[in-house]
Order: sequence, then structure tokens, then C-alpha cells
Amino acid sequence: MSIIIFVLLRLAPGNIVDILFSTGGYVSESDKAAIMKELGIDRPMWVQYVDWLREIVTGDLGKSYRYDLPAWQVIKPLIPVTVELALLSTVIAILLGVPTGVISAVRQDSTLDYVLRVISLAGLSMPSFWLGMVIILGLVAWVGWIPPVTLVAPSENFKIHAVQFLLPAFAVGYRSSALIMRITRSAMLEVLREDYVRTAWAKGQNGRVVVWRHALKNAILPVVTVIGIEFAFLIGGLVVTETVFNLPGVARFLVQAIIWRDYPIVQNLVMFTAIVVILSNLFVDMLYGWLDPRVKYGD
Repeated sequence: MSIIIFVLLRLAPGNIVDILFSTGGYVSESDKAAIMKELGIDRPMWVQYVDWLREIVTGDLGKSYRYDLPAWQVIKPLIPVTVELALLSTVIAILLGVPTGVISAVRQDSTLDYVLRVISLAGLSMPSFWLGMVIILGLVAWVGWIPPVTLVAPSENFKIHAVQFLLPAFAVGYRSSALIMRITRSAMLEVLREDYVRTAWAKGQNGRVVVWRHALKNAILPVVTVIGIEFAFLIGGLVVTETVFNLPGVARFLVQAIIWRDYPIVQNLVMFTAIVVILSNLFVDMLYGWLDPRVKYGD
């Protein structure tokens, strides 16, 4: 992954020196060579790659080309914003998606089932950033208020901070909940047709126990997989949502860093996203063994 990140970034045409000189409207080859030497991008690619790996191992992520600051100092305040938004969106998606998926499966082909399926289809069809803009416009039109345009720390004003994150989290979580709802419904329909569920119904067991304790427990594995994938996607896929709600997160800043060819920032942010994806999948795989005793891992 580190090789792919490093190579693809440098295959993109131009670098920050070219961008700076094109913006200034003049080109001085001697000045250009001096800046490239100062930034270290005049060296062979493999040398730059080895230096980057050495920096990662030693905890030094390099220095931002654009801001002339240590990369970690630039990245550090961005990570909590994106992680908080992704976690809130995932929680909202689970709270909306799993119960509605179960209800839709239990009430298959009923009016309620059709209503819930239409709602889920709408969630899959509406981009989260568009829904975010609708929410903001609705607040302006009906309440005459919009969230602050600058990030408010929870220690400063927790209520405003919560609103700043809950609104985009609902916009993003609604879309994810639609996917979770459909996966939950499909998995539950398969499980509800199993013999042991029919036997439980025939023995007169409580309906809630059969559905929520027995059926859902055995249908949860594909749902957990989707939740893990969605969370990993949200870490790097909130570009437009963060822009709409003016949140200084990883995804939004990553686009700006790519435009400026700020190699240290881009490399480390993409590497962070890749690590989150890997750890998220690892956590889901480990969770399988706890959720389903039939899943065994070798010693």
C-alpha cells in the first residue's frame, strides 16, 4: 500500500514547485532547482521512498511543503474531527438500519415493509452532501439559524459542538442506514425460513425472543461486515460533507493537499486511511468469532 500511495502520487503531472511558479507567472530554472533541492524532490524516487519509510518508523512524518510545518502538527487536529463524524454516522446508521431491517423482514410484503423499502431506496439514491444542504436550507427557512461556520470545541460549548456533528452525521448516517437496512432485511429473511426458527414458533416461544435473540443473532454477520466497510469508507469519503458543513477533517484537507502536491501530507493521510481500512476489516473478522461460535480461528 505504501508503494502504491508513493508511486501514484508522483505519477500525477506537476509538483508543488511547478504549481508555485505557474501561479507566480514566471519560471526561473535556478530558483526552481534550488526549491526542489530544499524540498528533497530532486532526488531519485527510491531514495525519497526509503526516507519516507524511515520517517514513519521514527515517528517523524516529514514537513508540509505548503505550510512549512511538521506534517504531524498539520494532521493531528484533523483526525479527531473525521473519526468523531464517522463514529456518529455509523452509530446513527446502526440505530436506524438494523431495527428497520428486522421489522421489514418480519412484516414482509406488508404496507410497512413497502414503506420502509421506499425509505431505504431514497436513502441510497440521495447523496449525503445534498441531504446536508437540504438540512441547512431547512434550518435557515424554518428556524432562521445555521450552525457556526467555524468548529466549536466541546469544552467551549458542548451543545453547539453536538449540533455541528449530529447534522452531518445524520445526513451521512441516513445513507449508510439504508444499505444496512437492506442487508439486514435480506439476511433476516433467509434466517426466518430456517427450521429452527419454525420450530421456535411452533413451540410457542415469545415472538420478540425468536426474532431479536435467535434470528437476528444468526443473521448479524453480513450486517457487521457492511458496518465495518461503511465505517472505513467514511474515514476517507466525507470530502463533500465536510466541505458543506465546513468541518476541518481529513477528507476535506486531503483534497487540498492533493491539489498542491503536498507529498508528505497526502502520503500520510492516505496511509492513515489505509490503516483504518485494514484495522476495521481485522476487527470485523475477530468479531465473527465472538458473534458466531461456529467461526473458529486456528491456534
